[in-house]
Amino acid sequence: MDVQTPPCNTTSENQCGVKSSSYALIIIPVLLAVSTVIVVALIVYSVCCKRQERAVTVVFNSDTSGKRVRSTGCGSVLVSTVSGPLGPWEIPEDCVLEELAFLHTGRYGPVCRSQLSAGQVTSAVVVKTLRDSTSQAEVKEFVNWARFHAVVSRHENLVQMLFCQTRHVPMYLVLEDVNPGNLLHFLWSLRNEDPGTPSQSQQFCEKSVYLLAKQVAAGLEYLHSEHRLVHGDVAARSVLIGAGLSVRVAGLGMAFEAWETGKVANRRAAEVPLKWQAPERITHLAMTTRSDVWSFGILLYELVTLGAPPYPGLEPLDVLPQIRSSYRMEKPESCGTPLYELMKCCWMLNSSDRPTFPAIIQLLQSYTDLADTKRLSSLESMNIFEYSKKAGVFP
Repeated sequence: MDVQTPPCNTTSENQCGVKSSSYALIIIPVLLAVSTVIVVALIVYSVCCKRQERAVTVVFNSDTSGKRVRSTGCGSVLVSTVSGPLGPWEIPEDCVLEELAFLHTGRYGPVCRSQLSAGQVTSAVVVKTLRDSTSQAEVKEFVNWARFHAVVSRHENLVQMLFCQTRHVPMYLVLEDVNPGNLLHFLWSLRNEDPGTPSQSQQFCEKSVYLLAKQVAAGLEYLHSEHRLVHGDVAARSVLIGAGLSVRVAGLGMAFEAWETGKVANRRAAEVPLKWQAPERITHLAMTTRSDVWSFGILLYELVTLGAPPYPGLEPLDVLPQIRSSYRMEKPESCGTPLYELMKCCWMLNSSDRPTFPAIIQLLQSYTDLADTKRLSSLESMNIFEYSKKAGVFP
């Protein structure tokens, strides 16, 4: 006997439809709400993980086992070896820094002179340290500063980094110690020496100017050609001089900023004294290799005058109007005609008319044999306060 399910009557059919609709109205919103909560939870979890990951680089400590760790605020993780170009530059364990002597406070912290001992060899170095209380952004910038030196400062006429320490605090850079050091101060020292006393000044002549200038130009050309970087502050105060009149171009702060961020902030560019700036820079146009060439011409003037301030008869704000009116500094008394003609070429108002650094190097090379070998001298001793007033800068 077949059993049949009794069909719903009219009333039963209405009740069945109402029940189905009620279930659908309840289940579908619940499912949507649950899925939304799950998606939101996954997004929040992902964001929190990324924040925690970024927080890992803030603080450095050491655990009891001697392993280097980084505090994250939620526990610690081991510090991995620095990747990229810094690994080979990290100071070896057998190198010891001794006899640290404070020199001055730099951009990132104390700058000291020290003795670097490696086995039986000891050499004088300069140590640039990162201050203790610093932010994550400053730590990152300091590590990039070390990386900049590792990548860029490989030319013999640029300041050299020997080692760095960026794996844990204290962080620092170890740079070669160049003596006598600041070129501008060296030029001033030549003014004060007794002409009858044998010294390096007895050999400093116009030919020496060519030798120094050629090295500076070589360092700047390397920056431009190999790394597409502009120095931005070419001046005697930004150059170091060592034994045998060897040269290291320093003052690479703006080049580093351009290397790190792709541009130089207007505030940083404005720190360069007006008397060294090309006219297009004074009017807030971008720095170029040709604006470095203009400043290089000012450096030539500094060299041949033993560190005299440029445009000595003009106030800094009067320089640009005078330049636009075709005014140029007169030939210094101790300057030969070829050297002065090179200065004037560097000071062409139209930047495209100025020579390139390869051309400058060739000219300096060809003129060297014709340069005067008579000792450069100045009867005027240098007064720092008077210099600062005339130059618009405190060296």
